[in-house]
Amino acid sequence: EIDETPRKGELPRAYVVRMAREKALALPAAPDEVILSADTTVAVGRRILGKPADTGEAAEFLWTLSGRRHHVLTAIAVRRGERLWERLVDTEVKVKALSDAEVNAYLASGEWQGKAGAYAIQGRFGAMIPWLKGSFTGVVGLPVAETAHLLAAAGVDLHGARVE
Repeated sequence: EIDETPRKGELPRAYVVRMAREKALALPAAPDEVILSADTTVAVGRRILGKPADTGEAAEFLWTLSGRRHHVLTAIAVRRGERLWERLVDTEVKVKALSDAEVNAYLASGEWQGKAGAYAIQGRFGAMIPWLKGSFTGVVGLPVAETAHLLAAAGVDLHGARVE
């Protein structure tokens, strides 16, 4: 359990990196065990759009994103023993101009619950995103290529055997 509240004045990049790092360091692990943690946030300028508390906040987030580009920041941390490998993946995402009907239907779906920025690109909201630059899997929540690279750096053979 860690406190996921952004610190006063904390910028989105620093926040998401701190969250991934704190998650990786929060768990006990033997020297040969590998811990993988990640955190994703949506940033509009300096504003962090985390997981909305309720439908009203989700609606606010969706209207903020409507017709705009924003950044989805996913930080990954891999820990093995005392060593820590980290990576920040920044994906720029464009949301089309949303109609009242689209926002209301999406809110009614409940798909926004527990999602940074109040949306899940891998679900019905994917139809609202005409363009992105960066990692699709990073927007989903775990950038696969970058995660594989960090795990390899930590000595994990992703093809089945552990490299010592």
